[in-house]
Amino acid sequence: MKVLDVSKKAIGVGIAALILASASAVVSASEVKVAVAANFTAAMKEIATAFEQATGHTTQISYGSTGKLYTQIENGAPFEVLLAADQERPKLLVDAGKASGAFTYAVGKLVLWSANPELISDGAKVLSGDDFRKLAIANPKTAPYGTAAVEVMKALMLYEMLEPKLVRGDNIAQTYQFVATRNAELGFVAKAQIVLDPSGSRWDIDQNLYSPIRQDAVLLEKGSANPAASDLMEYLKGDEARAVIEKYGYGVESPLSIGAG
Repeated sequence: MKVLDVSKKAIGVGIAALILASASAVVSASEVKVAVAANFTAAMKEIATAFEQATGHTTQISYGSTGKLYTQIENGAPFEVLLAADQERPKLLVDAGKASGAFTYAVGKLVLWSANPELISDGAKVLSGDDFRKLAIANPKTAPYGTAAVEVMKALMLYEMLEPKLVRGDNIAQTYQFVATRNAELGFVAKAQIVLDPSGSRWDIDQNLYSPIRQDAVLLEKGSANPAASDLMEYLKGDEARAVIEKYGYGVESPLSIGAG
Protein backbone atom coordinates (compact mmCIF):
# COMPACT_ATOMS: atom_id res chain seq x y z
CA MET A 1 0.00 0.00 0.00
CA LYS A 2 2.81 2.41 0.81
CA VAL A 3 4.43 1.68 -2.51
CA LEU A 4 1.15 2.31 -4.26
CA ASP A 5 0.69 5.55 -2.36
CA VAL A 6 4.16 6.69 -3.37
CA SER A 7 3.42 5.83 -7.00
CA LYS A 8 0.21 7.79 -6.89
CA LYS A 9 2.03 10.72 -5.38
CA ALA A 10 4.75 10.45 -8.02
CA ILE A 11 2.15 10.39 -10.76
CA GLY A 12 0.44 13.39 -9.22
CA VAL A 13 3.71 15.29 -9.01
CA GLY A 14 4.51 14.37 -12.60
CA ILE A 15 1.16 15.61 -13.86
CA ALA A 16 1.57 18.82 -11.90
CA ALA A 17 5.02 19.32 -13.40
CA LEU A 18 3.63 18.82 -16.90
CA ILE A 19 0.87 21.32 -16.24
CA LEU A 20 3.38 23.85 -14.94
CA ALA A 21 5.66 23.26 -17.92
CA SER A 22 2.78 23.73 -20.33
CA ALA A 23 1.69 26.89 -18.54
CA SER A 24 5.25 28.18 -18.66
CA ALA A 25 5.44 27.51 -22.42
CA VAL A 26 2.20 29.40 -22.99
CA VAL A 27 3.46 32.34 -20.95
CA SER A 28 6.80 32.45 -22.80
CA ALA A 29 5.15 32.36 -26.24
CA SER A 30 3.97 35.72 -27.50
CA GLU A 31 2.84 37.54 -30.63
CA VAL A 32 5.01 39.81 -32.76
CA LYS A 33 3.58 42.52 -35.00
CA VAL A 34 5.61 42.75 -38.21
CA ALA A 35 5.57 45.30 -41.03
CA VAL A 36 6.88 43.72 -44.25
CA ALA A 37 7.71 45.22 -47.63
CA ALA A 38 5.30 43.92 -50.29
CA ASN A 39 8.02 42.30 -52.41
CA PHE A 40 8.80 39.92 -49.54
CA THR A 41 5.22 38.67 -49.11
CA ALA A 42 5.60 35.10 -50.37
CA ALA A 43 8.92 34.50 -48.64
CA MET A 44 7.68 35.97 -45.36
CA LYS A 45 4.58 33.80 -45.31
CA GLU A 46 6.79 30.72 -45.53
CA ILE A 47 9.27 32.04 -42.97
CA ALA A 48 6.50 33.03 -40.54
CA THR A 49 5.00 29.54 -40.62
CA ALA A 50 8.37 27.94 -39.88
CA PHE A 51 9.15 30.52 -37.19
CA GLU A 52 5.86 29.86 -35.42
CA GLN A 53 6.42 26.11 -35.49
CA ALA A 54 9.97 26.44 -34.20
CA THR A 55 9.28 28.91 -31.39
CA GLY A 56 5.62 28.72 -30.42
CA HIS A 57 5.32 32.46 -31.03
CA THR A 58 2.66 33.86 -33.36
CA THR A 59 2.99 36.58 -35.98
CA GLN A 60 0.67 39.36 -37.07
CA ILE A 61 1.93 40.66 -40.41
CA SER A 62 1.04 43.73 -42.44
CA TYR A 63 2.34 44.09 -46.01
CA GLY A 64 2.77 47.28 -47.99
CA SER A 65 5.19 49.66 -49.64
CA THR A 66 8.18 50.55 -47.49
CA GLY A 67 7.37 54.24 -47.69
CA LYS A 68 3.81 53.78 -46.44
CA LEU A 69 4.87 51.38 -43.68
CA TYR A 70 7.48 53.89 -42.55
CA THR A 71 4.85 56.65 -42.44
CA GLN A 72 2.58 54.41 -40.36
CA ILE A 73 5.41 53.72 -37.92
CA GLU A 74 6.15 57.44 -37.65
CA ASN A 75 2.46 57.98 -36.87
CA GLY A 76 2.48 55.45 -34.03
CA ALA A 77 1.50 52.15 -35.66
CA PRO A 78 2.08 49.27 -33.19
CA PHE A 79 4.62 47.41 -35.32
CA GLU A 80 7.52 45.77 -33.49
CA VAL A 81 9.70 44.64 -36.41
CA LEU A 82 10.12 46.22 -39.84
CA LEU A 83 11.35 44.30 -42.88
CA ALA A 84 11.95 47.10 -45.35
CA ALA A 85 12.78 47.02 -49.04
CA ASP A 86 15.61 49.49 -48.56
CA GLN A 87 18.18 50.68 -46.05
CA GLU A 88 17.11 54.31 -45.96
CA ARG A 89 13.98 54.04 -43.80
CA PRO A 90 15.50 51.65 -41.23
CA LYS A 91 18.45 54.04 -40.91
CA LEU A 92 16.12 56.99 -40.35
CA LEU A 93 14.38 55.06 -37.58
CA VAL A 94 17.68 54.05 -35.97
CA ASP A 95 19.03 57.60 -36.16
CA ALA A 96 15.84 58.87 -34.51
CA GLY A 97 16.22 56.38 -31.65
CA LYS A 98 13.08 54.50 -32.70
CA ALA A 99 14.78 51.25 -33.75
CA SER A 100 17.92 49.18 -33.33
CA GLY A 101 19.76 46.11 -34.60
CA ALA A 102 19.43 46.77 -38.32
CA PHE A 103 20.89 44.20 -40.72
CA THR A 104 20.52 43.27 -44.38
CA TYR A 105 18.27 40.22 -44.58
CA ALA A 106 17.96 40.10 -48.40
CA VAL A 107 19.21 41.73 -51.59
CA GLY A 108 16.37 42.20 -54.06
CA LYS A 109 16.53 41.68 -57.81
CA LEU A 110 14.51 43.45 -60.48
CA VAL A 111 12.94 41.68 -63.48
CA LEU A 112 11.05 42.92 -66.53
CA TRP A 113 8.08 40.56 -66.86
CA SER A 114 5.09 40.01 -69.13
CA ALA A 115 2.23 37.53 -68.82
CA ASN A 116 2.56 37.14 -72.60
CA PRO A 117 5.10 34.35 -73.18
CA GLU A 118 6.02 35.78 -76.59
CA LEU A 119 6.53 39.45 -75.72
CA ILE A 120 9.99 39.59 -74.15
CA SER A 121 12.95 38.06 -75.93
CA ASP A 122 15.32 41.01 -75.62
CA GLY A 123 14.44 43.29 -72.73
CA ALA A 124 16.10 46.47 -73.95
CA LYS A 125 14.69 45.93 -77.42
CA VAL A 126 11.10 45.45 -76.29
CA LEU A 127 11.29 48.56 -74.07
CA SER A 128 12.40 50.66 -77.02
CA GLY A 129 9.74 49.23 -79.35
CA ASP A 130 6.04 49.75 -79.95
CA ASP A 131 4.70 46.33 -78.93
CA PHE A 132 3.05 47.57 -75.73
CA ARG A 133 0.91 50.45 -74.51
CA LYS A 134 1.41 50.26 -70.73
CA LEU A 135 4.46 49.56 -68.58
CA ALA A 136 3.86 48.95 -64.87
CA ILE A 137 6.24 50.08 -62.13
CA ALA A 138 5.91 50.51 -58.38
CA ASN A 139 5.59 54.10 -57.21
CA PRO A 140 9.21 55.28 -56.96
CA LYS A 141 8.27 57.73 -54.19
CA THR A 142 7.33 54.95 -51.77
CA ALA A 143 8.70 51.69 -53.21
CA PRO A 144 12.44 51.00 -53.69
CA TYR A 145 11.69 48.63 -56.58
CA GLY A 146 10.03 51.54 -58.35
CA THR A 147 13.14 53.64 -57.79
CA ALA A 148 15.25 50.84 -59.27
CA ALA A 149 12.94 50.62 -62.31
CA VAL A 150 13.41 54.33 -62.99
CA GLU A 151 17.18 53.88 -62.69
CA VAL A 152 17.09 51.10 -65.29
CA MET A 153 15.09 53.16 -67.77
CA LYS A 154 17.41 56.13 -67.32
CA ALA A 155 20.50 53.93 -67.69
CA LEU A 156 19.07 52.68 -71.00
CA MET A 157 18.26 56.30 -71.94
CA LEU A 158 14.60 55.36 -72.41
CA TYR A 159 12.90 57.07 -69.48
CA GLU A 160 11.57 60.14 -71.31
CA MET A 161 10.20 57.97 -74.10
CA LEU A 162 8.59 55.48 -71.69
CA GLU A 163 7.20 57.90 -69.11
CA PRO A 164 3.85 58.42 -70.94
CA LYS A 165 3.29 54.64 -70.86
CA LEU A 166 3.94 54.20 -67.14
CA VAL A 167 1.25 52.96 -64.76
CA ARG A 168 2.28 53.10 -61.11
CA GLY A 169 1.26 50.61 -58.46
CA ASP A 170 1.10 51.65 -54.81
CA ASN A 171 3.59 48.86 -54.14
CA ILE A 172 5.29 46.02 -56.00
CA ALA A 173 2.40 43.62 -55.24
CA GLN A 174 -0.08 45.87 -57.06
CA THR A 175 2.44 46.35 -59.86
CA TYR A 176 2.62 42.59 -60.31
CA GLN A 177 -1.20 42.42 -60.43
CA PHE A 178 -1.30 45.00 -63.24
CA VAL A 179 0.89 42.71 -65.35
CA ALA A 180 -0.65 39.39 -64.25
CA THR A 181 -4.14 40.61 -65.21
CA ARG A 182 -2.76 42.08 -68.46
CA ASN A 183 -3.90 45.57 -67.61
CA ALA A 184 -0.29 46.38 -68.47
CA GLU A 185 1.51 44.35 -71.11
CA LEU A 186 4.72 44.31 -69.11
CA GLY A 187 6.21 45.68 -65.93
CA PHE A 188 9.18 45.87 -63.61
CA VAL A 189 8.57 43.40 -60.76
CA ALA A 190 10.57 41.73 -58.02
CA LYS A 191 12.22 38.49 -59.08
CA ALA A 192 10.79 36.92 -55.91
CA GLN A 193 7.27 37.33 -57.30
CA ILE A 194 7.88 35.16 -60.36
CA VAL A 195 10.87 33.00 -59.50
CA LEU A 196 8.67 29.95 -58.87
CA ASP A 197 6.34 30.70 -61.80
CA PRO A 198 7.59 29.72 -65.27
CA SER A 199 4.71 31.41 -67.10
CA GLY A 200 5.04 34.49 -69.26
CA SER A 201 8.31 35.95 -70.52
CA ARG A 202 10.98 37.85 -68.63
CA TRP A 203 14.27 39.67 -68.69
CA ASP A 204 16.64 39.32 -65.75
CA ILE A 205 18.00 42.84 -65.61
CA ASP A 206 21.73 43.40 -65.29
CA GLN A 207 22.24 44.52 -61.70
CA ASN A 208 24.75 47.11 -62.90
CA LEU A 209 21.79 49.08 -64.29
CA TYR A 210 20.38 49.89 -60.85
CA SER A 211 21.57 50.46 -57.32
CA PRO A 212 21.66 47.32 -55.14
CA ILE A 213 18.31 46.77 -53.42
CA ARG A 214 19.62 45.95 -49.96
CA GLN A 215 16.67 45.23 -47.72
CA ASP A 216 17.15 45.83 -43.99
CA ALA A 217 15.29 44.43 -41.01
CA VAL A 218 15.11 46.46 -37.83
CA LEU A 219 13.80 45.94 -34.29
CA LEU A 220 11.40 48.77 -33.56
CA GLU A 221 11.12 50.53 -30.21
CA LYS A 222 7.70 48.98 -29.52
CA GLY A 223 9.24 45.50 -29.84
CA SER A 224 12.27 46.04 -27.63
CA ALA A 225 10.67 44.29 -24.64
CA ASN A 226 8.95 41.54 -26.64
CA PRO A 227 10.95 38.29 -26.80
CA ALA A 228 9.03 37.22 -29.91
CA ALA A 229 10.30 40.29 -31.76
CA SER A 230 13.92 39.60 -30.79
CA ASP A 231 13.51 35.93 -31.63
CA LEU A 232 12.20 36.78 -35.10
CA MET A 233 15.18 39.04 -35.76
CA GLU A 234 17.53 36.21 -34.84
CA TYR A 235 15.54 33.67 -36.83
CA LEU A 236 15.91 35.76 -39.97
CA LYS A 237 19.69 35.40 -39.64
CA GLY A 238 19.54 31.61 -39.38
CA ASP A 239 20.09 28.95 -42.03
CA GLU A 240 16.41 27.98 -42.38
CA ALA A 241 15.26 31.53 -43.11
CA ARG A 242 18.22 32.21 -45.39
CA ALA A 243 17.40 29.09 -47.43
CA VAL A 244 13.85 30.36 -47.98
CA ILE A 245 15.13 33.83 -48.88
CA GLU A 246 17.47 32.37 -51.51
CA LYS A 247 14.70 30.11 -52.82
CA TYR A 248 12.69 33.20 -53.69
CA GLY A 249 15.49 34.64 -55.77
CA TYR A 250 17.05 37.09 -53.34
CA GLY A 251 20.73 37.50 -52.73
CA VAL A 252 21.92 36.76 -49.22
CA GLU A 253 25.10 38.49 -48.21
CA SER A 254 27.62 36.48 -46.23
CA PRO A 255 28.56 37.39 -43.68
CA LEU A 256 25.35 39.27 -42.98
CA SER A 257 26.08 42.93 -43.62
CA ILE A 258 25.13 45.55 -41.14
CA GLY A 259 22.88 48.04 -42.84
CA ALA A 260 21.37 51.03 -41.09
CA GLY A 261 22.88 51.56 -37.68
